[in-house]
Amino acid sequence: MNNRHPIQAEGLVKNFGKTRALDGLDLQVAEGSLLALLGPNGAGKTTAVRIFTTLLKPDAGRATVAGFDVVREPNRIKSRIGLAGQTVAIDENLTGLENLEMIGRLYHLSRHDARNRALELLVQFDLTDAANRVAKTYSGGMRRRLDLGASLVALPPVLFLDEPTTGLDPRSRRQMWGVISSLVAEGSTILLTTQYLEEADELASRIAVVDAGRVIAEGTSDDLKTRLGGDWIEVTVARDGDLARAAETARRQLGEVTIDPAQRRVVGPAREGARQLAVLVREFDSAGIEIADLRLRRPSLDDVFLTLTGHEAEVKEPDAARPSRRRAS
Repeated sequence: MNNRHPIQAEGLVKNFGKTRALDGLDLQVAEGSLLALLGPNGAGKTTAVRIFTTLLKPDAGRATVAGFDVVREPNRIKSRIGLAGQTVAIDENLTGLENLEMIGRLYHLSRHDARNRALELLVQFDLTDAANRVAKTYSGGMRRRLDLGASLVALPPVLFLDEPTTGLDPRSRRQMWGVISSLVAEGSTILLTTQYLEEADELASRIAVVDAGRVIAEGTSDDLKTRLGGDWIEVTVARDGDLARAAETARRQLGEVTIDPAQRRVVGPAREGARQLAVLVREFDSAGIEIADLRLRRPSLDDVFLTLTGHEAEVKEPDAARPSRRRAS
């Protein structure tokens, strides 16, 4: 394995009973970069993180972190990594300062050094004003920032962030993005798992799309979008009752299309660009289908994931009104 890649996996397999969570996962994260492991719930992202952080042993394959084997040398890895998981791992009955000091003491820092490190992190994560408040009074975004700060007490060179912004409101999510970007700029090597396409697009040096326990595509955001080639046509119809006919009409011109019922929208690849757009407008007019909006655009990361997997990567919040898209072939 290459020493310039602090996080590496070759052929990782992990089974839970009859369920195969990882099915030959191959992965490399270059030093000083952030790789986003993008996929839906059940894709194997968290299982991979648990293996890298020595919380699980693989059934087959090999993984190394900071040059050490996760099975043979777990104790050498633990002092070189930080982990912020989906569940915030802080003591809600301690203050923010006390939480960070406690972590420092567990890493065998002196009381003086533990306090100084805690104060540095409170400044870095914009929690100074809440330093002496108990953590149970913190907002969700503040708890996430404190949890991330706790993972950095020992200044680990390798960091694993397992869906760190899930459940946060948009403002808190953006704050977390700023913090994560600053860590990469300072030289950290980060593996970030996420369900959010926008998050991967915003933060990642490279993106690995994972589905059913294996990587199905990898590259920069631009690389992945380029693979789709050409432009995409997006049509929004004025009436719900016209959506099925609109999809059928678009399918004749564009091939496979994606339907978003809540937005009355049909999207498909325009291999011939503006010419297909003009033809589609004429066919919709002949069919008596009223168009509310029509545009020709470059493919997005959402389009990439839909094309590769047949379903969305991003999981909507529980109270979201918009249902998931479905594909029509």
